[in-house]
Amino acid sequence: MLHYAVVFLVIALVAALFGFGGIASGAVGIAKILFFVFIVIAVITFVLGLIKR
Repeated sequence: MLHYAVVFLVIALVAALFGFGGIASGAVGIAKILFFVFIVIAVITFVLGLIKR
């Protein structure tokens, strides 16, 4: 999941470099969503790991 967030961030940076603003903003939005989903899943997994011990 984090890998996809980084990929979309790189796509956004390349698109912004070449002047494609709409594509860049869309890719940044997707990257943000994927990053926050990754953070939520990581926290849930960490908490469940602590509970099972």
